[in-house]
Amino acid sequence: MAKIDSAYDYYVSTYGTQKASRYDSHKKSDLRKVYNQIVKTNKESPLYKISNMDEAKRYAIDIKESAKAIQNVVASLTDVNGGVSEAFQKKVAVSSDEKTVEVEYVGDGTEDNHTNQFEIEVESLATPQVNRGNALRADALSFTPGSYAFDLNTNTASYEFQYNVSAGETNGEVLNKLARLVNSSNLKITADVEDAGGGQRALKLTSVQTGLHESEPYLFDIAPEASPESMAAMNLLGINKVTAPAQNSTFYLNGREEHSLNNTFTINNAFELTLKQQSKDHAQTLISFKANADAVADNIQELLDGYNRVLDTAQRYSEGQAAYQGRKLYTEMSAVAQNKQEILDSIGLMQSEDGRLFVDRETLAEAIMPDRAEETFGILASFRDALAKEAEDMGVNPMNYVNKVVVEYKNPGKNFATPYISSIYAGMMLDNKI
Repeated sequence: MAKIDSAYDYYVSTYGTQKASRYDSHKKSDLRKVYNQIVKTNKESPLYKISNMDEAKRYAIDIKESAKAIQNVVASLTDVNGGVSEAFQKKVAVSSDEKTVEVEYVGDGTEDNHTNQFEIEVESLATPQVNRGNALRADALSFTPGSYAFDLNTNTASYEFQYNVSAGETNGEVLNKLARLVNSSNLKITADVEDAGGGQRALKLTSVQTGLHESEPYLFDIAPEASPESMAAMNLLGINKVTAPAQNSTFYLNGREEHSLNNTFTINNAFELTLKQQSKDHAQTLISFKANADAVADNIQELLDGYNRVLDTAQRYSEGQAAYQGRKLYTEMSAVAQNKQEILDSIGLMQSEDGRLFVDRETLAEAIMPDRAEETFGILASFRDALAKEAEDMGVNPMNYVNKVVVEYKNPGKNFATPYISSIYAGMMLDNKI
């Protein structure tokens, strides 16, 4: 039986909070292509045993995530019309006060010039709904042992929660049990047991969603089961009372008052804004575009960050008995730059002593002058495509870089595909032993 629990735990704890990219969505044809590549890889792969299963799981996931990061950057630097210079000259938005408002350009270059810049003042942030329960002494038991239930209602559905209180339990244990019950339900409501001081604890429920439509009285509502026991238990808990209702954000866009359900929203399908804090002394934050040379440098740096991330991953796994696996990944990825290093240096893509790449902005600015721009963008496109090919190979078969012992090679030309185990080569389904 495949032992994937620890793999999923590592994935969720390490990458579960990452912000999704619009390049993470794909067409059916893209998924079919990846599937066919995995099946082909599986067909040709020998039978092997993995020497360090726990490390192999983490390594395979890290490789796949590093590969995906490169592929997303490559997708963002590929012009749909095939233009090389246009792709690397993608606009880059900038905020004059990133502590107050962060910005990312999400347009396609077709927006009107009147959206090139604007000012914003943040009056208040969008907030979630909070229900904070009563403070109960943690080491005592205020509940009568028995079975209880309550309903948690959202604006779209209703859910029933049942729980038991046993003799010998404490209030703290009951609150922790309820917190786990709510958190495991995946209702986009988080439950925490807070220290209320003086040896007391309180259960707090917070919605992941922020803001409230005019037609919505609440984001969630809690009501006990219609029995005297459950109602008495709810009176003790107190989580049916709204401590802080959800609030919309309020901000001024070029002096005009606006509101949003979320702190992240899009303006004119071009700027994705994230409100971070209230503006100090009603100060205006200017949202605009970076100069062309800076935009090109920032776009290239994103690509180099993906390259450097792979090297960092390889170096983390280049110690101890399994050092070979990290060196293999490092060698194959670094070869992409080393084969072009002289020409990359000429346009400002420099290599440090540890092999990482960085942008020399002055050299790059000279390289994208009109008389050299076509050649420079051609070099950049070639480097981008080489990275994309390497990332594709990494993502399809991360097990190629894992330390393993070959048991048996398949008969050349007479083997067959076994698609039902293809997910092994996607780096998630890893058998504990053969």
